[in-house]
Amino acid sequence: MVCSLPDEPVPGELRYNWMKELYPELDIIWSTDEVPSNPWEHPDFWNIWKSTILARVPKPDVLFSSEKYGDELSRVLGCKHVCVDLQREKYHISGTKVRADPYAWWELIPPPVRAYYARRVCIVGSESTGKTTLAAALAKRFATEWVPEYAIEYLRNGNSDIHTLSDFENIARGQLASEDAKARTANRVLFCDTDLMTTSIWSRHYLGSCPEWVQNESMARKYDLYLLTDIDIPWVESRWRDCGDRRKEIHDRFVKELTVRNIKFVTIQGTTPEERLDKASEAVRALFNGKLPCSK
Repeated sequence: MVCSLPDEPVPGELRYNWMKELYPELDIIWSTDEVPSNPWEHPDFWNIWKSTILARVPKPDVLFSSEKYGDELSRVLGCKHVCVDLQREKYHISGTKVRADPYAWWELIPPPVRAYYARRVCIVGSESTGKTTLAAALAKRFATEWVPEYAIEYLRNGNSDIHTLSDFENIARGQLASEDAKARTANRVLFCDTDLMTTSIWSRHYLGSCPEWVQNESMARKYDLYLLTDIDIPWVESRWRDCGDRRKEIHDRFVKELTVRNIKFVTIQGTTPEERLDKASEAVRALFNGKLPCSK
């Protein structure tokens, strides 16, 4: 059973779906009854919980718990109680501790939950400003994952050009799918080489408009940190780039979009990849109060 209240820090439906994914062979039950959390909160605490549980599991045989309340709850339910590691000797952890500092207990958190807690850092900017190089270098430094720009993959997979709104919709879907997949295996932080805000900017740049759902999703999806790569490095030719003479214009467009959306960002400058990497790393470590381990 997954029991949730409306004001809990992690949404109940999300926890319910995590459990269904982690234990597909079990019957996971989700209860949204607004019941008291502790015996002192209500004089009829035990009977309330008895009614809630028996309404969903009419004849429980065994109650497993790692809490002192297990004895009394099993007595009320009329079933056996199996207490599991009450003193937390095998795993010195609890749900409360994980929520307080999930990054300290990362190895004990399963993939779907890691995706929820992983800090997401998005790297945006004009063409040929080192975004991909920076994303890959940051992932290596912090021993984690990074999400490549799906538009490049889209072009390489037989799509010779991007010239319709459908193309931008396909790119947006691919970008989201790649990001969500990588978040599950990320090590505390995930680096994203672009986002849907970028997709919407380029869609308007080339076609004058953007698919509504892409625009809406770009507003809804949040990141913990934005890094804006500056245009203070030389332009490098590529078959995927065509705005070499308009980098300043595109850069200003990103600044304006970030400002309009009230998004705080850190501008990454520097004439060498190492200098830019060090500045970006400093901003990333600040997200974790300097506690995020990294390699030099």
